[in-house]
Amino acid sequence: MSSYREIAQRIVKILVSPESVFGFWNGVMSVPKDVGYLAYGFIDTDSRSARENERIRMVTAIRYGILKNHNFIKTLEIVFAAFNQYVPEEKQNSIYSHTLFSVAGRSTSNTLISGRIAQSIAQKSSLFIGIRGSIIGNALLAGGMAERCIYTSRRLQSYVPEVYNALRPHNYDLLYFLLEPALQPFVEALHVRWTNGTSAFNQILDAVDNEFKKR
Repeated sequence: MSSYREIAQRIVKILVSPESVFGFWNGVMSVPKDVGYLAYGFIDTDSRSARENERIRMVTAIRYGILKNHNFIKTLEIVFAAFNQYVPEEKQNSIYSHTLFSVAGRSTSNTLISGRIAQSIAQKSSLFIGIRGSIIGNALLAGGMAERCIYTSRRLQSYVPEVYNALRPHNYDLLYFLLEPALQPFVEALHVRWTNGTSAFNQILDAVDNEFKKR
């Protein structure tokens, strides 16, 4: 896991410039990575039955439109909400006042600001993954990308159960691997809180404040 300062730096980068995660989607679309997951899936016989059930869930979710843009936005908003609930209001005011979306200052709710950031990331990701409709849908149903989707969801379940449990009812956990470049630092911060407590989480928030002051 990254250091607290590294987590803070990545959070700041995403909040200030949501488009900064744009380049990371090369990794999302990585064929070698998919092949690696496919190979691992073949030897991981212990979870084969559970993964087959997840694949059926994936097929159903795709059939009912999980890859539509509003679902990407909701996935991002849910993770931001999970993060924000542990950020004191004064810290939220400080953090979000530095974003491009806080035009109205503190009169604009932090929920609205984080929602706008979520929309910006989702829209930019959908432009980059503009081929996602049929091509990604087909890729998800065949081979390594499906395995990567499933394993990433399972990893999220053990890494930050709170986030997984918030995403799972709507099958948004299946989208997480596509949005991981944007969400990972927030999820890492929540993992720190879960494993090391509120004090450690607050150290990350303080580091976020310090990073903003350097700009």
